Amino acid sequence: MPRRRLELDEMDLSILRELAVNARVSYTELARRLGVSDVAVAKRVRRLEELGVVRGYTVVVDHRRLGYNMVSLTGLDVEPEELFKVASKLRGMENVRFLALTSGDHSIMAVIWARNGEELSRIHEELSRLQGVRRVCPAVILEVVKDEGPLTPPQRPL
Repeated sequence: MPRRRLELDEMDLSILRELAVNARVSYTELARRLGVSDVAVAKRVRRLEELGVVRGYTVVVDHRRLGYNMVSLTGLDVEPEELFKVASKLRGMENVRFLALTSGDHSIMAVIWARNGEELSRIHEELSRLQGVRRVCPAVILEVVKDEGPLTPPQRPL
């Protein structure tokens, strides 16, 4: 059964954008910015949580401050029958910070953090030796020019 599209209005989207920038903002401050009452904000946030639009709250970490100076966006071409086994192994690797199964050029996309180029090369080599992996296609991120987060809502409803 197809998912029904949720009807979110501009106020819902504004709340989501504000929370995406700072999930710790108080309802009072959020209400002030949006020109509504804090009770209205609290009700809307609770509704967004109940609908599953807001699934949780997180912290954004600067990987460099933790000593991870290299990040790669890595595509993996995997034999179809080994896809879930490979994904399970990757899920258990500490340096793999994001993991997705895709329909694009690569069957798996991973974001990998490493302390230096040597560690990153070692991790990519380890990935290439996993059963079912045909090819590892790393792209080292040199500079981030925009980062609104992959889950930040657009300015207007789609």
